[in-house]
Amino acid sequence: MTKKHRDAEEERDLFRNEMNGTLRHYDDRIEPYRKKLRPVPLPPDKTLFPANEEQELVDLNIETGEILEFVRPGIQKRLFLELRRGHIPPQATLDLHGFRVSEARLELIRFLAFARQHRLRVIHIIHGKGFGSDTQQPVLKQKTNQWLRQRAEVLAFCSAARFDGGSGAVYVLLKRGGGRK
Repeated sequence: MTKKHRDAEEERDLFRNEMNGTLRHYDDRIEPYRKKLRPVPLPPDKTLFPANEEQELVDLNIETGEILEFVRPGIQKRLFLELRRGHIPPQATLDLHGFRVSEARLELIRFLAFARQHRLRVIHIIHGKGFGSDTQQPVLKQKTNQWLRQRAEVLAFCSAARFDGGSGAVYVLLKRGGGRK
């Protein structure tokens, strides 16, 4: 008998000795194979995602808190957590400080087009905290929150880490690829 066979027999004997006194469990039931259904996406809401990219962004009444967070269905939690922690470095930054709402909207549209054309994955938008606003409300922060939700190429966004502007800025995760949709 070869050493290999002897070792195998010793292992079997050792296993039997260890299992001595235990009850053997017989479970011969096997889960039946079930074909998994493919997920069917819902039709896009035309008010949130205009068909024409150059079309005006719609002003929605979305309540804006201190921290901004938005995630489309299907985005991995771990990816969003990495984004929120600032572990994915932004590839470009847009600073909206000093812009009026109409100017900020155009700059945001141009910046998103630039990011898509250059196949950027994560961008950084600084909207400010709204301390300089007449109404004492963060106007650009609220508008940025609304506008980003309307863009189909935006998969997720969240308030930036403290070292990148905190609640006065957002990290934006964009769809992969560039060019046309």
